[in-house]
Amino acid sequence: MTRSAAAPGALPFFLPAEAGERFCLYHAPAGTCRGAVLYLHPWGEEMNKSRRMAALQSRALAQLGYGVLQLDLYGCGDSAGDAGDARWEIWLADVAAGATWLRQRLDRPLTLWGLRLGALLALAYARAAPGVAQRLLLWQTPANGAALLTQFLRLKMAGQLLAEGAAEDNSSATLRRQLAGGATLEIAGYALAPPLAASLDALDAAALAVTGCPVHWLEVTPRGGGTLMPASERVAQAWRERGVDLHCHPLGGAQFWATQEISENPALLDTSCAILA
Repeated sequence: MTRSAAAPGALPFFLPAEAGERFCLYHAPAGTCRGAVLYLHPWGEEMNKSRRMAALQSRALAQLGYGVLQLDLYGCGDSAGDAGDARWEIWLADVAAGATWLRQRLDRPLTLWGLRLGALLALAYARAAPGVAQRLLLWQTPANGAALLTQFLRLKMAGQLLAEGAAEDNSSATLRRQLAGGATLEIAGYALAPPLAASLDALDAAALAVTGCPVHWLEVTPRGGGTLMPASERVAQAWRERGVDLHCHPLGGAQFWATQEISENPALLDTSCAILA
């Protein structure tokens, strides 16, 4: 787990949950409360690269009158559990715990805000608990979990290539076979257990269509604005055909979750504020 510092004005606390406590940061709304926002972070090192943007957006939304809860999922950040103990089902329960805490504290409409894997988690929870969320704010939603898993496995492949004398086969397919055989993999300082890998591999954004509330898809594209990337547009079209109230926002700027240095994307912040304003 990676230690995190509380953002200025944020209240840090531990929320009781399954198999231990979850570390949270709560940003109280300025003035009259307009709503509640639950932030669901990305996976692995993307979580650390995104902390600054998450803090900036949380403070900005609090100034708009929203109570914002940042919750470290089980096995992530400062919450209980190790990375190898993380399970998709526990993460869904974490979302429910965060939503319940906000409802009890604020009793205001809830926005689920997710980044990368957190966006898929927000979608899965919204489908499992219809009517709980008034709005979904999705940042850089992957088309599927398999692509995320492959990207993560490539970190191990790259590490093996750099290791002196490495000769073993560490292709993505080989690593998946190891997971299927019950092996837990150590990748870039994170343990990945077979149950979580299987859950991620099975995630398909097109099948996670959420109706009954507006869904805002914000995506930083290579060309900056215009249209979503082709894989994202295929998911968006599938959602429209299923009646999703979808609003797409292609944007330019830094892909901060993947940059070498900690970076910001003002366009993403401003667009999110405009949506909730």
